[in-house]
Amino acid sequence: MKKKLIRPISLFAFSCVVSIGTLLLYNIPFFRYVAANTNEDAGGKMLLLASLLVIMLVLNFMMTYLVMFVLRAVGRALLAVLSVINATAVYFIYTYNVIIDATTIENVFNTRYSEASGFFSWSLWLFILACGVVPALFCLLQPVVRGKARRLGLVCGGSLAAVLAVGALNIGQTLWISQHDTELGGLLQPWSYLVNTGRVMSFSQDEQAEEIKLPDGKITDREKTVVVLVIGESARKANFQLYGYARDTNPLLSKRAGLKVYQATSCATYTTAGTKAILEPQDSGDLYELLPNYAYRTGVDVSWRTSNWGEPPIHVPEYLTNEELGEQYPGENVYYDAILQKGLRQRIESSQKDKVLIVLHTSTSHGPKYANKYPKEFEVYRPVAQNVEEGEKNVGRLVNAYDNTIRYTDYLLDSLITTLRSMSEWHSAMIFISDHGESLGENKMFMHGLPMKLAPKVQYEIPFLVWVSDGFRDYKPEQDLPAVLEQHYIFHSVLNLLSIQSPAYNAAYDIFKLRDAGGR
Repeated sequence: MKKKLIRPISLFAFSCVVSIGTLLLYNIPFFRYVAANTNEDAGGKMLLLASLLVIMLVLNFMMTYLVMFVLRAVGRALLAVLSVINATAVYFIYTYNVIIDATTIENVFNTRYSEASGFFSWSLWLFILACGVVPALFCLLQPVVRGKARRLGLVCGGSLAAVLAVGALNIGQTLWISQHDTELGGLLQPWSYLVNTGRVMSFSQDEQAEEIKLPDGKITDREKTVVVLVIGESARKANFQLYGYARDTNPLLSKRAGLKVYQATSCATYTTAGTKAILEPQDSGDLYELLPNYAYRTGVDVSWRTSNWGEPPIHVPEYLTNEELGEQYPGENVYYDAILQKGLRQRIESSQKDKVLIVLHTSTSHGPKYANKYPKEFEVYRPVAQNVEEGEKNVGRLVNAYDNTIRYTDYLLDSLITTLRSMSEWHSAMIFISDHGESLGENKMFMHGLPMKLAPKVQYEIPFLVWVSDGFRDYKPEQDLPAVLEQHYIFHSVLNLLSIQSPAYNAAYDIFKLRDAGGR
């Protein structure tokens, strides 16, 4: 009996056992999610599930075969460790209904032992023992006959061919997978924590990366000035009444005197690159010193308030999330972007500096659940789709939900202007620009993120709205500006508003006249 238990098996058989075990022990939540969220009929659902099952089995088989063949004892140890981590991850998925995304991994890295120990329980240890340690012992102790290198090539080549063939049969599922990539990736073991750990480490390196410092600037006057830059999320120009949309999505701003409306495009179709373009002085793949960082170093009082994520490295002392603002203002709903404006007037008026820059990084029109982004009193257009998946079947309902987010944005911006306008002792300005646009079913496309060369115009045509207090700054004549502006106009226009004299300033990318050319 003992000899049978330790009898060597081929690497092919070993890899099959590990692959099947990984599927059955750690990836049932993945397939449950697919089954519950796909919009396919019964036949289409079975095809999708079967295809994903084949792809998962083949990929895990190939990786196990490769790791064991190349790394040998180290490969065994790696598979054993992954088994224990897989079990831990899937326990938390089952017990706490979490997904193992980048945020979860970052929280793990930032959690102290005293906090983590609160999760320890006998059920956790028993689950890890049964589903983690036992498979790990199999990986460590089972004798394996590796075979020849030629067989490795045949196995890897055949596996890749099978994956590509099955993937080609499901090319029509690309949109659905892209819409659910966070959830799917967060439930797929061991790839969820491996990939997202790499992402978190990359983010950490970016945050610690040395920016290319801009030449020193200086503030040239002592006038009390506040600029509020509002970075919109997924707000597309096409659905703004101010740009000719038939619906009354801007009932307040359309009546706001002094509001300037510019034609503009984004430099990308996803948040990180779009936000970077808004904050950097020029279009570049390099990491130049960003607007809030540069303004702070020059002597401006800077506050960054966000309900979003994905921005490039922001190095200012006051960086407040919506959750942190919610702690300061109990009773406020932290899931609506009005929280970002809470206490804003008091924050500005209490500043010890003459120049204040407030950046509000919103998430108001972020999909796929547009209907969750605004209070119910702003649900003017009905009925609404609760998410993009539902909206695929009824685009009109999806557009209703999205248009309600634009009406809420209209309210937020108008309220902000009202607050600034009442501060008579301050020169003030409000600038709203979106990071990118959004697809709402045109050509069966949804949300955003396509490469710029392939993206439809609704994913990069964005709103660019500006308001300044009376007597503060004059706008350049339209003939002195391009017909369509880009996001880099923000950096240089804000330097003008804050009276920052700098070699980094480019007047060609400023929407305002210089009040005192000799002083600049």
